Amino acid sequence: MRKEHIDEAVLFYAGEFGYFLSNFSAFEVNYGGQIWKTSEHAYQAAKFPKDSPVHKEILTATSAHNALKLAERNYEYNRQDCNETEKIRVMTVIVRAKHDQHEYIQRKLLETGNAELIENSPTDSFWGRGPDWKGRNELGKIWMKLRHEMQSVR
Repeated sequence: MRKEHIDEAVLFYAGEFGYFLSNFSAFEVNYGGQIWKTSEHAYQAAKFPKDSPVHKEILTATSAHNALKLAERNYEYNRQDCNETEKIRVMTVIVRAKHDQHEYIQRKLLETGNAELIENSPTDSFWGRGPDWKGRNELGKIWMKLRHEMQSVR
């Protein structure tokens, strides 16, 4: 039985609501005039100059995991302006594009009610909860902001 609205925490990667929130979920996103296989592809590529071979290689990566690994292996070629503020700005634009381009995501996001949305990564203390559950959860915050905006116009 599905709930109309939930108030407990929603963890990325788990249950009815966790899949679509993940940057690894199989939802194409049009970002920067390019169609990306996932929002992870788009985000990882955004770390590099558009004319770089790494940017182009990420575009054709076969999976979100491979896109991430390509970016990690080529870290030294990252754009120089990839500071914390810029990372959050770029991720927000990409996640908003993913949200706006998929009616399913909009509907499922609203169904999360007022639940806290938690990027359930035990290794990422910036985008997720981190190993001690005290991470910043910046990706969860982006999704909660988008949800709040949708709820405000209804």
